[in-house]
Amino acid sequence: MPLTMNKEVFITCAVTGSGGTQDRSPHVPRSPKQIADSAIDAAKAGAAIVHCHVRDPETGAPSRRPELYREVTERIRDAEIDVVLNLTAGMGGDIVFGSTEAPFPLNADATDMIGASERLVHVRECLPEICTLDCGTMNFAEADYVMTNTPGMLRAMGAMMTELGVKPEIEAFDTGHLWFAKQLVSEGTLASPALVQLCMGVPWGAPNDLNTFMAMVNAVPEDWSWSAFSLGRDQMAYVAAAVLAGGNVRVGLEDNLWLEKGVLATNAQLVERAVTLTEAMGARVIGPEAVRERLGLVKRAPADATA
Repeated sequence: MPLTMNKEVFITCAVTGSGGTQDRSPHVPRSPKQIADSAIDAAKAGAAIVHCHVRDPETGAPSRRPELYREVTERIRDAEIDVVLNLTAGMGGDIVFGSTEAPFPLNADATDMIGASERLVHVRECLPEICTLDCGTMNFAEADYVMTNTPGMLRAMGAMMTELGVKPEIEAFDTGHLWFAKQLVSEGTLASPALVQLCMGVPWGAPNDLNTFMAMVNAVPEDWSWSAFSLGRDQMAYVAAAVLAGGNVRVGLEDNLWLEKGVLATNAQLVERAVTLTEAMGARVIGPEAVRERLGLVKRAPADATA
């Protein structure tokens, strides 16, 4: 099918992630203040949406502590610049098995598997405009680690997000994840039109070749909104690919630490580069108010939480 380039593009900045990158670059933020400051700088550079995880302020290890999310949320909402807040809900779905000869008992130190309500405690307390929904289970990089999101778990989490009025960003790491996302919409668990993030090149999901990318794009319903990203050196190439294919873009230190070979990036620099590429293609970068109108988002304060 012919490509229809997106002429009005929103940029998401994935600020810090939950990978083991905290010691690989001094620019990866750890504390709530550092994460919020980096998100605010990204917004000033042109990001309409900031996607935030939290980390232990001392070690940089990924964390699920609600008080850290609350501090990040409050700092971003108190900032002079406006931005759409997107909090991860992907934590708490990690199963790490024992050895290949003795997979049970599980690796208790690395496994972090909790229930649907607990996975959404911070979402209920902070009420971001968007939160993520990793729409499937997959082998994830390491040998014995499985990112675990069962159909039952996804139905429960999706229903809670819908009830809270927080728009899910469907994280699709492979074509089957999009298949199930469409099932959730058809059942009424998620509202239509939905929002999708195509996650390319994450081992061992969809590879980041253009044939697979276009198969993912073509599986997204026409009335849905979508963005895409890939990892490392391919991050900026996928800015161009996503815009050309009719979508929006994601950049940030969650997915890539480098501005160019030998030069570590900040989130703001990655957003600036994405703005330059997008505008050079003849598209316009839109801001948070236009994104809210397009996606039907509700901006609220933590005091509005229902629980």
